[in-house]
Amino acid sequence: MKIFRIIALSSGLVLSLNACKKESSDQWNVEIKTPAEKVMITDISGQFYDQNIPLEQFKSEFPWFQGTVSDADFGKRRTDNEEIKIYKEAIGKIDQKRLQTDLHDLFSHIKYYFPQFKSPKVYLFSSALQMVQDPIFYDAKGNLLFIDITGFMGEGNLNYKGLEMYFQKSMNPNNIVPKVAQIFAEGFVKESPDHQKFIDMMILNGKIMVLKDAFLPAYPEYLKMNYTQKQYEWAVSNEANIWNYFVENNIIFGDDHRLEDRFIAPGPFSKFYTDIDNESSPQVGIFTGWQICKAYLNEKPDTRLQDFLKMDATIIFNQSGYKPKLK
Repeated sequence: MKIFRIIALSSGLVLSLNACKKESSDQWNVEIKTPAEKVMITDISGQFYDQNIPLEQFKSEFPWFQGTVSDADFGKRRTDNEEIKIYKEAIGKIDQKRLQTDLHDLFSHIKYYFPQFKSPKVYLFSSALQMVQDPIFYDAKGNLLFIDITGFMGEGNLNYKGLEMYFQKSMNPNNIVPKVAQIFAEGFVKESPDHQKFIDMMILNGKIMVLKDAFLPAYPEYLKMNYTQKQYEWAVSNEANIWNYFVENNIIFGDDHRLEDRFIAPGPFSKFYTDIDNESSPQVGIFTGWQICKAYLNEKPDTRLQDFLKMDATIIFNQSGYKPKLK
């Protein structure tokens, strides 16, 4: 059943996408009068592999970095040539000044909408490829943000041999800030435990994407979705087809737990169970939830962001007027 379109790049499509991106950016184009605190970035591994820094001094400065590793093994790792090689390659791909600027801009936008927000201390480190599939974590208690630089060495990097290609598509340096935004956005969106339907999953993720719009107004849409440009273009081109499929198969208000795996969870593609699956973009449930939330806010532009985040998914859907047209 070929209901979906395989996109061909054209100047018209590119212009259309640029117009959409501009419209989204303008909606969240705010004046930041009270920027966030200055962002301080510390390269932990840079000091860890520096033999001029005594181990005891390093342990004293970063007492939580050693974990359960013994002193003997911890010391050996400081001189492990393979680990050092991976670290040097990874850190060489990071423009730390730009990252500092982009993180400060992100944190300033978060603070604009959530004035209680404080910039976290930011630590770069190398896990020697052990944490590449989950390279960013946030310690809320200490307000510490950790970024594993080996998770952003670039799609197709030889160090990623054996890792599924769909993971690698968002393992580039320009994916760092959108993934940081994702972590903080998730913290502001609360999931209701009694919401089990697909519409609830779509809107929950759509709210997170709206926050990423607000936090990253200058970023292209595809990076916010952890898509490639081509994946984003496919989703845009097939938006109405995706929606029609959901409607015709009674998926929108469905409660089959497999829907999350098919249309929300990361993967190489979405699972429509048609012959177009391999050509499709993954996580189209998130993309669709995002478009529904955008449609609601376009219908009701005076809605406060904080109020929107608390709204029931079905109410958002019913009042959004969402009905994409075939392009």
